[in-house]
Amino acid sequence: MSNYGVTWRLKKNKCSVCGDESPFISSQLGVCKKCLVKEFEKVKERILGVHVKTRQMFKLPGKPPKSYAEGIHCRLCSNECVIGPGERGYCGLRENLNGKLREVAGSKRGLMYHYLDPHVTNCCAAWFCPAGTGLGYPRYSATKGPEYGYYNLAVFFYGCNFDCLFCQNWEHKDISKGVEVTVERFMEMARNPLITCICFFGGSPEPQLPFAIKASREAVEGSKGKVLRICFEWNGCGNKGLVEKAAEISLESGGNIKFDLKTYNRDLSLALCGVDNKRAYENFKLIAEKFYNERPGIPLLTATTLLVPGYVDREEVEEIATFISDLNPAIPYSLLIFHPQYMMSDLSITPLKQVVECYRAAKNKLKNVNVGNLHLMGLSMRELRKMVKN
Repeated sequence: MSNYGVTWRLKKNKCSVCGDESPFISSQLGVCKKCLVKEFEKVKERILGVHVKTRQMFKLPGKPPKSYAEGIHCRLCSNECVIGPGERGYCGLRENLNGKLREVAGSKRGLMYHYLDPHVTNCCAAWFCPAGTGLGYPRYSATKGPEYGYYNLAVFFYGCNFDCLFCQNWEHKDISKGVEVTVERFMEMARNPLITCICFFGGSPEPQLPFAIKASREAVEGSKGKVLRICFEWNGCGNKGLVEKAAEISLESGGNIKFDLKTYNRDLSLALCGVDNKRAYENFKLIAEKFYNERPGIPLLTATTLLVPGYVDREEVEEIATFISDLNPAIPYSLLIFHPQYMMSDLSITPLKQVVECYRAAKNKLKNVNVGNLHLMGLSMRELRKMVKN
């Protein structure tokens, strides 16, 4: 495929540990995946330093603050920042001013950018959800088929509890650009009769879950019986109690929860995303075991994984798919083709070989697997399935 040609014209970077050269080594990290996993303690200081440096551009803490002696404890996500006087939380939305917590966003107002996204959107759940298929009509879908002519209210939250070097929406880091929206204003927007779903993303919703839960709950209650699904697209490392409340709203409304399971290896998560993603797997399991079987025909839960060239490979996908399969092999799983972004713009789109290997690994474990962004490779799912079969 064409992306092989692009890949081989890319500059090869050298791994600082083993000396190997490859176009699949990020110049920012300077370490190959093999050495990241096997020799993480040797490179940990350098790797975490990359995140400190990139976050300085946005005046964000290089790591979650832990000022235990005199700090204010925030428990909205797994980072559980302890914010000392004059410090900001990792997400940038909270700071300690003279011993008092100042919130840029809280339960009564959110900091966001929002827009109407025509159905069928490019949402990674569109291949199975009511908006893309009409599944659940008339309770959960406004039409018997895809909801053409209707809209998703896309809510882009500012702030994030991760620091992904490949972030496609890195603008969320500039907190000053966000628009404050009250719960009352949000309800007014949601009353549009052509809006059939609301999707919270960003950034990631975790640092603003108090607002998202309150606003979506009141929007659903005020929708007067019309279809209004509530969906969350997140890294999954939120407060467990809030995650459970969000799942309840999505379950009742016909929406879904999309976990971006970025890596399986926790050291690799630290390298690519700046923080540990252990909580994501705990929360995924919580929702799968408590809620999934209450609405199995219209999946509440799904996972996605971005196939970062050279790093998120067959081994990572196989581990993630095994984890999901052990919970329920019917849970939908989407692999996403990587596009060069932000601090990993020197990599190529995902090589075809990596896509095929990862798709096979996922299909060996799960019943429902999709690959998104195939247009970047000039491929369709039908063509990919044919390649894998052959």
